[in-house]
Amino acid sequence: MLRYTLRQIEYFVAVGEAGSIARASERINVSSPSISAAITQLEAEFGLPLFVRQHAQGLSLTQAGRQMMDQARIVLREAGALMDIAGDIAGSVRGPLTVGCLVTFAQLVLPSLRRGFETTYDDVKMRQHEMNQVELFSALRRSEIDVALTYDLGLPADLQFTPLLKLPPIALMGENHPLVGQDSVTIEDLLKHPMVLLDLPLSSDYFLSFFDEIGEKPVIAERTRDMAVMRSMVGNGFGYSIANVRPLSHTSPDGNYVKCVPITGPVRPMRMGLLTAQDVHRSNAVRAFIDYAVGMVRDGRLSQIGGLPLV
Repeated sequence: MLRYTLRQIEYFVAVGEAGSIARASERINVSSPSISAAITQLEAEFGLPLFVRQHAQGLSLTQAGRQMMDQARIVLREAGALMDIAGDIAGSVRGPLTVGCLVTFAQLVLPSLRRGFETTYDDVKMRQHEMNQVELFSALRRSEIDVALTYDLGLPADLQFTPLLKLPPIALMGENHPLVGQDSVTIEDLLKHPMVLLDLPLSSDYFLSFFDEIGEKPVIAERTRDMAVMRSMVGNGFGYSIANVRPLSHTSPDGNYVKCVPITGPVRPMRMGLLTAQDVHRSNAVRAFIDYAVGMVRDGRLSQIGGLPLV
């Protein structure tokens, strides 16, 4: 007979992902003593140490713990599938829903989208993860997330994309940039000026493709993988940058002025949309989330989040 519970397995996975009982407690809103007791009970039941306790650095998984973690995730996914089946039979929208979002615009779009969806479907237990494009592909294939909100960048054939918004590129400039006073710029205009490249997988290829189209290379002064750092570097005069999501504020995170200038000419816009695995069973919660996001586009509500232009 099993002498451990799904709840204990859930706590184990939460601690393994968070790296500490305190952080896991905050994420899943369960007291630290309850989580600690569950981990101790699991270790006693399995007869294995799952974590190495490091006083100053939290907890790290042992070799056995890493193997158990992989299986624990599978157990939780299969348990969630039971809820999906029950919901499908009953015709209700309930159960777990894990959404991944591209890190470059997650802070602008996902919280508001999630709040509206959870308000509409209060029986859905939703979790979110912010990742780069390659990580989203991998998470979908491993069923670690149910759906991803992302761009149509390098989409593989085994994943299905539902387009939502078309987002043309914009140039971000500090207040002293030579081109800041223009209503629009071309790639040729930007060519001789230093660039702060948002250097994320596939995203950087997309931005650099504009220069490939004219047979030139940009003057890359700095690279960063963080959207906020990019905006602060632009605000401090390290160069212009290119993005597709317009910030709500003309102020960088460290308080400097940053202006968004449309880029004209033959530059391909990106499409924001929802990405799912093909040929898999979609729960009612996943279908409801897709329908909800499409409805927000249809009503014009999604284009009002985070300054997203609807083209």
